[in-house]
Amino acid sequence: MAKIFDYFDGRYRESVLRKPSAEDGPVITISRLTGCDGREVAEIMVSELNKRDPQSRWRWIDKDIIYAIARELNTDAERVENFYKGYELSDLSEMIMAFSGGFVSDLSVKKAIREVVMSICKEGYAVLVGRGGVSIAKDIVDALHIRIVAPFYWRVQNVMKKREMDIETAEKYVIDTDQKRFNLINAFLDKKPVNHESLFDATVNRGSFTISETADLIVSMYEKKIIRQILERKKPGIFH
Repeated sequence: MAKIFDYFDGRYRESVLRKPSAEDGPVITISRLTGCDGREVAEIMVSELNKRDPQSRWRWIDKDIIYAIARELNTDAERVENFYKGYELSDLSEMIMAFSGGFVSDLSVKKAIREVVMSICKEGYAVLVGRGGVSIAKDIVDALHIRIVAPFYWRVQNVMKKREMDIETAEKYVIDTDQKRFNLINAFLDKKPVNHESLFDATVNRGSFTISETADLIVSMYEKKIIRQILERKKPGIFH
């Protein structure tokens, strides 16, 4: 994942952010309910996309952003992780960090996340798992925004198996993490919707499809939406 660190060179990131919007993407964002195996889906998608077009250099991005942003802000990864988890700094914590010389505001973390995620999306050929990607990339034309869902107790059973939790712990984990992910999407939206359905191009029920089938469906939707858009723009007499 060395590629991601390019975005933390100020000059490189600034050059990407200055690109004309017509050159943005392509990018696929995956928002998922807890326990839907979003990372595993993304990994298969990237492998398939690069197999179909070896020149496209697709990659998937998730937690790498946290560690790189922490380095840029000269803070620890837990500080950035806590923003993602919705833990706002208390007045006392802010005061202690300010006196110790380690103060990094929520606004600074949010700004760094937005700039890094936007530069990744603008450069394109990225599958972004979570990280508020659907909100930050909502205006990129060559973007596909996917929501992966599944029934509550299907997800609880999946979490119990993967994380070796009992049912009560898994239920609480699923409920809490779902809420944090909902709040993170809202954090990067100018207007807070009652629900997020309208942000997505399509929703896939993981309870109905295997991980590989889910990945194949999303790749197919990418080809139907994004490839079609790109080809239409290349037709003579069409201007955007």
